[in-house]
Amino acid sequence: MVQQGHNHKTGFFIAIGLIGLFAVLTGFSTTFLIPLGEGEFKAPFIIYVHALLAFSWILLFITQSHLIQKNNLNQHRRIGFAGIFVAIGITATFVPVGLYQVEKELAQGFGPTATSSLVGTITSALIFISLVLAGLLKRRVPPIHKRLMLLATILLLWPAWFRFRHFFPSIPNPEIWFAIVLADSLIVVAILWDKIKHRSVHPVLLYVGLFIILEHTVEAYMFDSPLWRELADGLYRLLK
Repeated sequence: MVQQGHNHKTGFFIAIGLIGLFAVLTGFSTTFLIPLGEGEFKAPFIIYVHALLAFSWILLFITQSHLIQKNNLNQHRRIGFAGIFVAIGITATFVPVGLYQVEKELAQGFGPTATSSLVGTITSALIFISLVLAGLLKRRVPPIHKRLMLLATILLLWPAWFRFRHFFPSIPNPEIWFAIVLADSLIVVAILWDKIKHRSVHPVLLYVGLFIILEHTVEAYMFDSPLWRELADGLYRLLK
């Protein structure tokens, strides 16, 4: 995350980062963190690498926002270059994580439905790295740069929010309420923040944010349909 020439207060971005930290620690508590602490979680090494990189990104986002708030641009730039490698690592490990999830669900007897999640994993990886690279290219244009990094961070939180369904098993259609309404609510909050603070919504935040919400909506609607399964099966055969 590299940004230049910007000394506006970024308390909102720090707040989003802290909310993201809460989402990760809570969402993955029962499926990863607690079992890991109790020595009951077993998975390939790459799963731990992905988890560490994704967690590092959230901490990096908070740190970078804090540095901008303190007007420490030099340190922000230096740390930002490390964020590029973290983002590349996250993207590269998305695929083995997705394949691991498919194999796990196949072993649990989910049948053809097990492969359907692979499409969403790949699209999330592609959108995430696209946002980060676009943010890198626009690092000298702070209003664009910071919003792209914000959206990349919000996108990365999707799996954590979706795991909140384990705490509320009675809520129907978790793919709607947790994967779209809850996960993408931060995009809506960011748009409202932009409107209130700047009296207008930046095009990047509006159009890219709405694209992410639309993509998640289409994914939820198409999930496990015949066309979706065919695409997922093709990806699975290609990547495994």
